[in-house]
Parts: sequence; C-alpha cells; structure tokens
Amino acid sequence: MFRILAVILISAMGLISPATAVEPVVIGAYMPMTGGVAAFGQMCWSGIETAKKMEPEVLGRPVELKLVDTRSDKVESANAVSRLIEKEKVVAILGETISGNTIAGADYAERRKIPMISPTATNPIVTQNKNYIFRVCFIDTDQGLIGAKLAMERLNAKTAALIYDISQDYCVGLANFFKKEFTQAGGQILAETKFKSGDRDFTPQLSRIKAVKPDIIYAPIYYTELALIARQAKDMGLSAPIVSGDGAQAPELIELGGNAVEDIHFTAHFHETMVDTERGKKFLELYKKDTAKELDSFAAMGADAYFVTLDAIKRAGSADPIKIREALVSTRDFEGVSGKISLKSDGNAIKAIVINKVKDGKFAYVTTITP
Repeated sequence: MFRILAVILISAMGLISPATAVEPVVIGAYMPMTGGVAAFGQMCWSGIETAKKMEPEVLGRPVELKLVDTRSDKVESANAVSRLIEKEKVVAILGETISGNTIAGADYAERRKIPMISPTATNPIVTQNKNYIFRVCFIDTDQGLIGAKLAMERLNAKTAALIYDISQDYCVGLANFFKKEFTQAGGQILAETKFKSGDRDFTPQLSRIKAVKPDIIYAPIYYTELALIARQAKDMGLSAPIVSGDGAQAPELIELGGNAVEDIHFTAHFHETMVDTERGKKFLELYKKDTAKELDSFAAMGADAYFVTLDAIKRAGSADPIKIREALVSTRDFEGVSGKISLKSDGNAIKAIVINKVKDGKFAYVTTITP
C-alpha cells in the first residue's frame, strides 16, 4: 500500500512541476550574422553570449535570448523585429549593429512599444522622434566633431578629401558631420568622392583624391571597403593618412588590408586597455577564457546593451516592456564594460569617444575624448 501511495505522489509531483516552472524573460536580438557586415553581428553576439553567462537571470527568472540574422539587409532587419515581437514574444530587443538596419527595424518596435537597445548604431535618426528606441553608444554628431579634432589637432591637417558609401546611412551622415566640423574649424575639403556597397575598384575616386593632394583622407566607411581602399591607395602611391570612424574596427580590416592599413586612425567605442569597472574586468576575464580572443569594440558594446537592459528590468521590478522603457530612461552612470553609461530621455547615451589606430598589425589605443 505504501509503495502505491509513493508512486501516486511522485506521479502527481511530475504533473505539477512543469506547470509551476518559472517562465523565462525573453529578450530578442537581431544582428547581421551573415552578409556584408557580418563581422559586426558576430562580434556583438559573442559579447552578448558572454554577458548572459555572467548574468543569466533577472528577477529570479532565467533569461532566454532569441537571435534572428538580418543578413546585413534592411528588409530582413524589419522582418526580424516583426518576428521577434509577434512570434517570440520578446520584452526587449538588442540590435541592430549598423544604423540603416536599426532604422529599418525601429519603426515596428516603436509602434508595438517594445524597447530596443542598439549597441553601435550611431546615426542620429535612429532615435529621432522615438520613445522606445535607445542606444548605448555615442552619436555621429559627436563622432564627426572628434574626427575633425583628430584630423586637425593630432594629424595637423588643414585640408581633407572625403570618400564614402552613399548607400549606407551611417557613412553619409558621418561624412556630412565631419565636413561641417572640419570646415567650421577652418579646414578645407578639396574633394568629395562616393561609391556604393559592393564596389571593389576605387581607382576613379582615388585618382581624383591624389590629384588634389589632401593632408588627410576621411573615409567613414565599413571595414571591407576601407581595407580595399587602403591597399589601392598604397599601390597608387597615395600617401595621405587615412582617418575613419567606428565602422573600421573589425579584425577583417587588418586581415584584408595588411600593411596598407597600418597607422589608420579612427574614432571608436572601446579598447580593452581602458577597462576600469568591476563588471568590465570580470567580463574581460570571462570573454578571453571563452573565446581565446582579445576583447573587441563590438563585443564590448553588445555586452553593454545586454547589461543595461537587465539593469532596467531589475530597477523596473517587472518584465513589462512599458516599465522597462521607463527604467531605461532613468539609467544614470551605469558601470558597463565600455565605461559609464547614462541614457537621456531622447534615447541617446552620454559616452566618451575613444581614438584607436592600427599599429604593428593590431588595434592600438591612442586616447579618450569627451565631446
């Protein structure tokens, strides 16, 4: 009789257990895991994965991540956000990594009142007139200002030539912000040349630039095209220093560009030598243990997007998207991997800007500047 009762009790517990299991907090991520800027998505995602290992729970509930590949495409980005909200029922979204794709996905998240936190989308339009769209990085108005200061004060440039991708919102915006700041400070733009994503021959643009003999070339573009331009410029005997933006910092820049990209300076989000918070030190140790790689800028920013989101959920005391959004707005001096982060009511972050350069085949830290 006792044995029968025991079997009944165990069976009853088995039936009850799944029903009382703690529901996860589902957070979405849409990243370019394949396509033209796949390196950004892969780096960001590796940072998010390590961050989740550090903080796998929130409010006593497990965090469940849902990743959708945007294939480096705007239409796929919009579709990814729709899928995350309607099918996966996420309470917040991390992504995208580049501005054009983030803008494409942001409208749907805004309409559905699901907070979105981009690690690295810098174009001002990303958060413009939005209540639920945030970022943990600086914006291109500041990046353009610091880029101009870098050119004029550190590289002693009085003249510059521009080369940028007219099919990318980030590239067009940053080129314009640099141009404005550089000319207002007394600099002169001698040539402005353009191309489209996927182009591989930059001889016409570089020939025009070579003819005007600028002090520097400002190329606010992504790593693949930047590497090709640097190689072709060297082959043509064009020796003007190249200055770029945060889209330069991917290992592929050095792999594709070789010694042609040596001494390229660029504005950036992060360098691992600047880690000074307890969370950052712990993350850096775990990341290197997990990946056997140096901690790159996009992995650090991906982690910060995750950590800031979890912090907002904790302070909200709820996984309700509207309450998460309210908590995000009140984020002040959060100690992230990339430093302290505060979020303003317009969704933008208050962040310092790092200057890095390529030295001896590696990304080297130069300085940090607060806009």
